[in-house]
This record gives sequence, C-alpha cells and structure tokens, in this order.
Amino acid sequence: MYAPERQQEILRLARESGRVDVLSLAEEFQVTAETVRRDLKALDRAGLVRRVHGGAIPAGRLDFEPDLAERDTVADDEKRRIARAALGELPTGSPSGSVILDAGTTTARLAAELPVESDLTVVTHGLPVAARLADHPGLTLHLVGGRIRHRTRAAVDDWALRAYREIHADVLFLGTNGFSLHSGLTTPDLAEAAVKRAVIAAARRVVLLADSSKFGQEHFARFGDLSDVDLLITDTGLSPQDALAIENAGTEVVRA
Repeated sequence: MYAPERQQEILRLARESGRVDVLSLAEEFQVTAETVRRDLKALDRAGLVRRVHGGAIPAGRLDFEPDLAERDTVADDEKRRIARAALGELPTGSPSGSVILDAGTTTARLAAELPVESDLTVVTHGLPVAARLADHPGLTLHLVGGRIRHRTRAAVDDWALRAYREIHADVLFLGTNGFSLHSGLTTPDLAEAAVKRAVIAAARRVVLLADSSKFGQEHFARFGDLSDVDLLITDTGLSPQDALAIENAGTEVVRA
C-alpha cells in the first residue's frame, strides 16, 4: 500500500471511531510506528487530523481538549527549545521587571527553565506554573485566584478577570491551543478565552509560545488576533513560508 492510500484509510478510521492510535495502526498496516507517525504528521499538516499523545483525532472535533498530563507529553523537545529561547525575552534592568505567565504546558516549561536566582515579579493563574516557581527565592510570585478548571489547572472566571484588570506587566508569555492567520488565537473553553483576553490587555509586550503543531488549528473560543502578538516563538516545524506570512502580517517570528 502506498503512503497516500494508507493515509486515506487512516483518515477514514479516525472519522469513524473518533480517534486512532499509533500502535494499532502500525499493526493493522504492517508498518513501523515511525511510518505511522509520518502519516499522521502529513495528515495534520493538511489540516485533516489533529495529533494528540499516542495518535490523532479528526480535525473537525473543535471541542476536544486533552487533559494536562496528555498535553505535557506532546512536542516535548520543541517545547523545551521554545522555553529556552523565551528566556531571552525576560525583562532586564532595575527595578526588576514584571511578567505574566499564562497557564499552559509550554509556559510551564519556561517556568522550569527560569534560573533560581531570577529577580522578577511573576504573576500567573496556572497552578503548575506557580508550583514550579514557589521555591525561587529571588522572585516575587503572585498567584491569581478563581475557579480552577480541572483539565488545565488554570484559574478562571471573575476573580481572575478582576485581578488582571489591576495589573500592567512588562511582558506576557502567552499560550494557545491554536493559532492561524485567518482565525487568530483560539482555545476550546470560553472561560479560559476570557482570561487570555484579560492577560493580553494586562501587558505591554505579548510573546506567544506555541509549537508548530498548533499552527492552523482552530478551536471553539477565539480570544485574539495574531496582530495582538509582538513575538511568536515556535519551532522549526513551522515552515519558512508560513513564518514569513506571519511576519508580513506584523508579528515577529523566532523558530527555535
């Protein structure tokens, strides 16, 4: 079976069952798991499926939201490179700068990369982000409260929105579930989208941390345009052509 035929069959199975996994597909088609991953990557790039940990789902399921543990294992190397590149965007000088770290797995990677001696004021509504920074003695850490969404461990609703209305930080490190030139910045949940709009308004500079698999993804709740973002830090999976299109629209791009 040629690759296009196999990919067409994979797409049919994904649409029928709602999800496919790498190992089962490898067994069914008598190919290696790496071959299946290449097939899924090709289908993902075409916008036909969305890759998730261990497999893929049909791209039309815009309400699908993997839990935090599942998302944390996706694009691990890419997220690490993105986080390290983001260190260069931290505010410097005296007095110490202020940053907002959005909830999300890539922003949590940035929190893990922050040197223990960092002299910063950090605000976050993400419990995993706060947990990674709680033992940094040089930081002034503010945890924004609200209703905690179990799936993302993020505070949402009015308490969080009110807190961010009182903040004006130097830099926001923003996460997203999807980004595109046409649909902008999207996420599956309306409450999380509201908080993301609030954190964008609460910062002088917005740095989006998003691996390339999220490019072209569209979800239910829209919270901004790419024009709201000063700098996108992604990985080399984003093609030079797509990076140029984003830059032509006004957002600087770094491919780490």
